[in-house]
Amino acid sequence: MSEPTNTDDPAPSTASAAREKVPTGYRQGVLAAIAVILGFSLSFLRYWGFEAEGDWTVISIISVLVLILGIGLMIMTLWRSLQVEDDYVDVYQTTLRWFLRSILVVFLSLIIAMVAYSGYLA
Repeated sequence: MSEPTNTDDPAPSTASAAREKVPTGYRQGVLAAIAVILGFSLSFLRYWGFEAEGDWTVISIISVLVLILGIGLMIMTLWRSLQVEDDYVDVYQTTLRWFLRSILVVFLSLIIAMVAYSGYLA
């Protein structure tokens, strides 16, 4: 005869018990990195959009639009990284992927801005 199972067992399920937490200090490092790159991106947007000499061209407008997209992704990444759930490795890894994508978009906008500034396509 089998023993009756207790459905009111307070023990955590195996799925929630398997969730690892991010080591101490990792989130703070990512927050600092996001803040630094976001600050750079906003400063570059101010320079490129308001202070740089020259006329607006189609490629310079594309550069600004791509930069604004990258900044938006970075703000979303910052918001994700400030959530309590980001303490768990699986959520943290997703946040890191968002951060990588935002960096790549900002980098793409810088490349487009370099091409626009050089006048290569003019």
